[in-house]
Amino acid sequence: MFKRNIFPVDKSLEQPERVMLVGVMLSADYSGANEVRERTFQTTLDEAAELVAAAGGELVLRETAKRDKAHTAYFVGTGKAEELAAAVKLHDIGLAVFNHELTPTQERNLEKILQCRVLDRVGLILAIFAKRAQSQEGKLQVELAQLNHLSGRLVRGYGHLQSQKGGIGLKGPGETQLETDRRLIGQKITALKKQLAQVKKQRATRRKSRMEGRLKTFAIVGYTNAGKSSLFNRLTKADVLAKDQLFATLDTTARRLFLSHEAGVILTDTVGFVRDLPHKLVSAFSATLEETALADVLLHVVDASNPDFERQMDDVNVVLEEIGAHEVPQLVVYNKIDLLPQGVRDAGVLRDNSGRAVGVNISVTKSLGLDALREAMIERALENGGKRSSENFESE
Repeated sequence: MFKRNIFPVDKSLEQPERVMLVGVMLSADYSGANEVRERTFQTTLDEAAELVAAAGGELVLRETAKRDKAHTAYFVGTGKAEELAAAVKLHDIGLAVFNHELTPTQERNLEKILQCRVLDRVGLILAIFAKRAQSQEGKLQVELAQLNHLSGRLVRGYGHLQSQKGGIGLKGPGETQLETDRRLIGQKITALKKQLAQVKKQRATRRKSRMEGRLKTFAIVGYTNAGKSSLFNRLTKADVLAKDQLFATLDTTARRLFLSHEAGVILTDTVGFVRDLPHKLVSAFSATLEETALADVLLHVVDASNPDFERQMDDVNVVLEEIGAHEVPQLVVYNKIDLLPQGVRDAGVLRDNSGRAVGVNISVTKSLGLDALREAMIERALENGGKRSSENFESE
């Protein structure tokens, strides 16, 4: 039977896990001129480095390679795999993170040749979610995604899951079960799905009671770290965690928001999206993401200071299509305009040729354009017979 260490561990004495980040530029994944391909590749690698930091790892080394297609056994090829093994030994690396989705066979072969734990991009994001989940619903969703990911990797063994020490990707179902097999995992997945189905019913009940008030729902969506939670806090005077890091918040929060004497709305803050968000997470978080699909308007928050903000918008829209929210009207909120050169984006409402508000330039931290945002939200809230009321809809 699995036994926990009865001796208390001083968390302050634990050292961050030493991580090597591996990125491979595959010809099929990048298009355009060489300069554009290189810039896009470096951007995705920088984002992966932020993911490593968000997971609590110490990034010691970056390794890159170029290939026409992934190697069947090692993803990077035998020669590069041997180079990586030497680097692991030289720099005392405890975890190699690949900024790609690996097959179970590739992951197992890499662990054997590198002589350290290996985590792919999916496993890394799951590790962050496991670390950040706070609510019971969030923990259930993360555990379901972890078990689905683990089920295809049972052939690898459980040495890394049985360890008493911590480590990126080790928080989760592996802490509580010593000998997990496909049958037990299948049973656990079934049980979790039943629990989440119940959560979905409860969420539907709460949503129905909100909708009976005929208030329109605005859901804040966007790339992770675009400033969604900061905007939510500013508008509703809430205290949702807002940090300059990827996936700072996972749980959906809803508040009633008073915009004017003629318009009140329900405002919801949701989990941030990221490029190549694992399908396992999209599926597991269906109950949470459903809030987005059923909203009347999406506030698509964009980090306007990011050079790749247009690609990030595309990545968000891809996920929105996955969850059936691509047809929900959007109001694009270009945040962080204070970080741009003066005059590039002035605070205010952006309108189409018909005069309809389609976007707003703001800076949450500098309080720029927030009145313009409220103006645009009021217009959208009153479209098609939105609720007019003098009730006080201050945040709960």
